[in-house]
Amino acid sequence: MKIERFEDIEAWQLARELTQKVYRLTKKPGFSKDYGLKKQIQDATGSSMHNIAEGFDSETNPEFIRFLRYAKRSCTEVQSELYVALDEAYISSDEFKDTYELARRTRAAVRGFINYLDKYEKHKATNR
Repeated sequence: MKIERFEDIEAWQLARELTQKVYRLTKKPGFSKDYGLKKQIQDATGSSMHNIAEGFDSETNPEFIRFLRYAKRSCTEVQSELYVALDEAYISSDEFKDTYELARRTRAAVRGFINYLDKYEKHKATNR
């Protein structure tokens, strides 16, 4: 499949799903009142999605990869913040596991895309 728009990128699609899930969780009664954690986890999940989109408009693959690395780190941040939400009983164990796994899958998709672009750049460099 040819990627013509950032919306075509599987990692962005997963990041969008993760963002939707996190926003739903942060509307829960206890979570919604913890303004610091709520903002932090929403910012992190949004960052994963937005960095993929922003990186798509990069002029070069190495620059795109830089944005993808930010997106990947944001997924890890979401996973860490989910522990706080679990420890504070803002989310259930099942909600934690489900959302943590989606963040893991998103992170893996971003990492796979980074690897793909990196291999493409190396292949391009050796065939000059």
